[in-house]
Amino acid sequence: MVELHQGLIELNWTSLMVVLNLLILYIILKKYFWEKIRKFMTDRENAVQDAFDSAEAMNRRADEKMRNYSARIAGVEEEGREIIRQAKQQADAQAQEILADARQQASEMMVKAEKNIELEKAKAMEEMRQEIGSLALLAAEKIVGREIENVGQEAIVDDVINQARSTGWQN
Repeated sequence: MVELHQGLIELNWTSLMVVLNLLILYIILKKYFWEKIRKFMTDRENAVQDAFDSAEAMNRRADEKMRNYSARIAGVEEEGREIIRQAKQQADAQAQEILADARQQASEMMVKAEKNIELEKAKAMEEMRQEIGSLALLAAEKIVGREIENVGQEAIVDDVINQARSTGWQN
């Protein structure tokens, strides 16, 4: 009868050889390659750990640089605001100075104009005095019917003008 049922573990020469080959392979691997594999795995683990440590250190340095740049940017912005403030103050001071100069020049022009007006007024008064004197002499000549000497003319004219001024005939 053929056995329909085989056991889970059968001991036969093939199984024994497979176990023996595995044992020999294990011993050979352990003797010649175990330390190399272990060293490779340890070196690889150390390399990976160094890479993580290096990346972490680089991240810290990058964060530090970022904080430094942020501080610099804030400083530059503040410096820019200060420069703008100073420029505005200088512009305001220059504007005030220009206005003061313009006022001074306007004041000087007014004083000069007033002096010119006074000079023109005095000149007009002198011309008017001479004209009035000439008219008065002409009228006096016609009234009196004779000619007055030139030397006495000016004294008479001055006397007439002074009397006219004292009575309120002024401009």
